[in-house]
Amino acid sequence: MSNNKFPKNEKSTNKMFKFNIYWMYGLIIVMLIALYLTGGSSSTKELGWTEFQQLAQDNVFDKMTIYNKKNTLEATVRAGKRGLVFREDSAKMGDSPTIIVRIPSADKFSDFYDKAVAENHITTQVSFEEGDDTVWNFLLSLAPFAFFIILMIFLMRKMSGGAAGGGGNVFSVGKSKARLFDKDSDKKVTFKDVAGLSEAKQEVEEIVSFLKDPARYTELGGKIPKGALLVGPPGTGKTLLAKAVAGEADVPFFSLSGSDFVEMFVGVGASRVRDLFRQAKEKAPCIVFIDEIDAVGRARGKNVNMNSNDERENTLNQLLTEMDGFGSNSGVIILAATNRADVLDKALLRAGRFDRQIHVELPDLNERKEIFGVHLRPIKIDNSVDTEFLARQTPGFSGADIANVCNEAALIAARNEKKFVQKEDFMSAVDRIVGGLEKRTKITTASERNSIANHEAGHATLSWLLEHANPLVKVTIVPRGKALGAAWYLPEERQITTRDQLLDEMCATLGGRAAEELFLGKISTGASNDLERVTKQAYAMVVYFGMSDKLPNLNYYDSSGQDWGFTKPYSEETAKLIDHEVQRIVNEQYTRAKQILSEYAEGHNKLAKVLLEREVIYAEDVEDIFGKRAWGSRSEEILEQQEKEQQEKEKEEKEKQANQLTEEAN
Repeated sequence: MSNNKFPKNEKSTNKMFKFNIYWMYGLIIVMLIALYLTGGSSSTKELGWTEFQQLAQDNVFDKMTIYNKKNTLEATVRAGKRGLVFREDSAKMGDSPTIIVRIPSADKFSDFYDKAVAENHITTQVSFEEGDDTVWNFLLSLAPFAFFIILMIFLMRKMSGGAAGGGGNVFSVGKSKARLFDKDSDKKVTFKDVAGLSEAKQEVEEIVSFLKDPARYTELGGKIPKGALLVGPPGTGKTLLAKAVAGEADVPFFSLSGSDFVEMFVGVGASRVRDLFRQAKEKAPCIVFIDEIDAVGRARGKNVNMNSNDERENTLNQLLTEMDGFGSNSGVIILAATNRADVLDKALLRAGRFDRQIHVELPDLNERKEIFGVHLRPIKIDNSVDTEFLARQTPGFSGADIANVCNEAALIAARNEKKFVQKEDFMSAVDRIVGGLEKRTKITTASERNSIANHEAGHATLSWLLEHANPLVKVTIVPRGKALGAAWYLPEERQITTRDQLLDEMCATLGGRAAEELFLGKISTGASNDLERVTKQAYAMVVYFGMSDKLPNLNYYDSSGQDWGFTKPYSEETAKLIDHEVQRIVNEQYTRAKQILSEYAEGHNKLAKVLLEREVIYAEDVEDIFGKRAWGSRSEEILEQQEKEQQEKEKEEKEKQANQLTEEAN
């Protein structure tokens, strides 16, 4: 029992005598007070009233000052008379020694002085004053010192960043800025608030389950995972997933950003890492979440401007040591999030530090439907709003984008003084986010409008007639953002893309320039963005995907990040061949686009005319001109398959419930 009590006593003793910087301030103030009280005592002597009368009659004093309020007399001694007053201490006195006398009253002193002048003819000058307050003088004398002390405290707080990082002084600049998550908070995020991300949620739910019941896993010989890295594009819900872990876990949760380790002072980053893990070990079992870890975890030695003494590298080295070094780190799980996993140091990604890499990708059709369901909870909507329709209209949107769509739709409805948010408000929100704000006041001439209409009609015609092109949703010639016209399509959500699909997409993209040349006889700068996209796509086919006839099955992209400093991993002759192949592919699709538009010239011209009249057309208008699209949408196939699966699940659940009721009845 004595061994158990000893550490507690030692810990309490350390807390009792813990150093505090304010002790120094108190000591300085005490010393200043002592100096003030003792200062000047060596040149002042106090005399009695009788002794003073004898010396005054001998004309020893040069000048006297009587303070009426304090009944005190202060007098200066003549230069040749100091021996009579101070005797053997006269050598120790200063240049102008003084004496202090307690007088009975100012009236009695006046009687004595008048008698001394009449009898002894003394020449001492006398002045009367009311006298001042000693306490007030003392406070005034301390005012400059107090001002400098307050100024010093203020500057030290500013240097340490205020209250952040501990006690708010310069000695706490190396403290961790991690915020301890309060599990009893009212605003708590749980896994119910995270829609989609089923695989990622399953991974982190297992970590939470391990912390709640570790014996369930360790009894089979398993070990707790030391870390999990959330990787994915921006806005996909990595930080939200970490907040849900904090809301679900009944353990302490430390949250901070990678940039919190970086500071202008040398060595502060490593010190904060040590302090973070010290706090985490005291609270173990616990979770530490580092958001945007690429701010401190970038690969070492890649930047020529960084040397071995770089502060970021020192911080990373300390982080690597704390995560899996000689010291024990039991019960502390590290969660980190980044959208730049390719720039992270390889030592940080190895097993033992981050045992798992959880990929949080953009949501698919079904996941977008779930995300809309979450963000539509606080919004007042009517029956016209269909989450399935909204999910189909927002391909490629992240969770953050969908949240922005819902908020923007609510603002648009409020601006129009509606009581409910309707379907058209959501469509307007999608249009504004994708294409930008409408600019109906932008001045365009009739010829420019005709050119824009033919251009957009060319895109719409080819996208409707080509099998693998993205089906049309909406086309407008009203300027939006920087574009003079815009078209919305419904991209197919593919896991892989074939060569024919890429070529059809390129052909549809070139439809605008082809329509200008065919039907207007002149081309314009309006196709610059289309040409940029097509050129990049053609280069990707040749250089990355190996889809060229003359350079088949070759890939010049290094996905490992170990580029060894090469500018391009092929010769000049191969570079010329790549350029020729890219030009050939683009020219072939441009010729193909003109052929298709020539064949369906009548339908294109009708579409351009309708677009000029209405300014906005939809897929239904294109269907009226060209007929129903011959190829169905893969999104529809996905939805049909999901509906069948959902119906089968509901059928199985009903059968289980019926079986349970039968067993209970028996």
